[in-house]
Amino acid sequence: MSAQAAKERPESLQFPFLDDEDTISTIKESKTFFILRGLPGSGKSTLAQAIQDRYKDACKVISVDSYKITPMVRSSLPEEYSKVDEDLVEYCKREVSVIVLDDSHHERERLEQLFDIADKYRYKVIFAEPKTPWRVDCSQLKEKNQWKLSAEELKKMKPSLEKEFLPMYFGWFLSKRSSEVLRKAGQAFLDELGSLKAFKKESKYFASAIEDPKIKIDLTSYFVKRPPGVLHCTTKYTEFGRAAGAEEYAQQEAVRASYGKGFTLSISALFVTTKTVGARVELSEQQLLLWPGDADKILPTDSLPRGSRAHITLGCANGVEAVQTGLDLLEFVKLEKAGSKGEQLGEIGGGRLLYFENGMWLLALAKRLEVRAVFSGYYGKGKLVPTQSTNKRGSAFSSCTII
Repeated sequence: MSAQAAKERPESLQFPFLDDEDTISTIKESKTFFILRGLPGSGKSTLAQAIQDRYKDACKVISVDSYKITPMVRSSLPEEYSKVDEDLVEYCKREVSVIVLDDSHHERERLEQLFDIADKYRYKVIFAEPKTPWRVDCSQLKEKNQWKLSAEELKKMKPSLEKEFLPMYFGWFLSKRSSEVLRKAGQAFLDELGSLKAFKKESKYFASAIEDPKIKIDLTSYFVKRPPGVLHCTTKYTEFGRAAGAEEYAQQEAVRASYGKGFTLSISALFVTTKTVGARVELSEQQLLLWPGDADKILPTDSLPRGSRAHITLGCANGVEAVQTGLDLLEFVKLEKAGSKGEQLGEIGGGRLLYFENGMWLLALAKRLEVRAVFSGYYGKGKLVPTQSTNKRGSAFSSCTII
């Protein structure tokens, strides 16, 4: 869509996933749940139609209105949602790129069900709320909602929709295509590294992967824990609002403006340690606006360049959690800062292989690998817990907290 056409779009329908071409093309090669949220009559169906029009055959809209489920405050979810989910799962199995869920989504239990389905079928979630002027005005919504809900009934729903929710973490979530490209590059690196004489000389660090060191060290089996589904580069671990600075981060203008927006991340290196295998991400100035200032430390006294910890986890050794990948990358950065350039071991598979110490290997790519991603949040599984902050202005998106 041209910039002029985007300007002509009503303000209530100005979103990056409708107007920004890079975002649109990234979403088309991804798998995305758009979860629309808001009071009845606020403009969700109009927004759903705009997404349908933008993505056409790549999109399916599930409007709960068509299942005759009245949007009210309830003690339990209607049985009709099982039919909704049957249709939703069918679209997921067909790997429809864009699935729009049009409902008020004011109930925690219902959102938990959707997060479970998103996880199972490897969809990322983007929340979107209408930006219509009347979206929180119950006196106007009384006249606009098709269910003829009274102003009092709407007011009962309003508090749960006004509360600001935070995800488990924010980050850039790679498109399905980019995930496949990066996984393939990581696998090629592991295969070639495990075959090198220089690596075999240091095989004591990877003893559990050795079958016949004369032939090859099986690093694929060594890194048994590989992230399923959508690869991502975490920016801020918010722990559902409990982490220090979580709410402040979520309220930043750059974070709000970037939510649901497409980015191109630049991969400069692949690295292997005894614990993890990952990709090093070089952040642009624009991307650094989304990077927390306190993320690049192992020790409180560390002083490393902003963005040093930016990475994508490709695999972990048995018993190692994904958070270790960023810590491993910071060890490389600290060595580099101290003047260590690593032992150069020649060219392999598109880059220059460097060995540092204690089983730390880095492939500096001759040509950076560019991957497409959308900035969003991971909402996970479990029980939703709202944070204390309230969005009085009615933001363009909502996040959901889960424990």
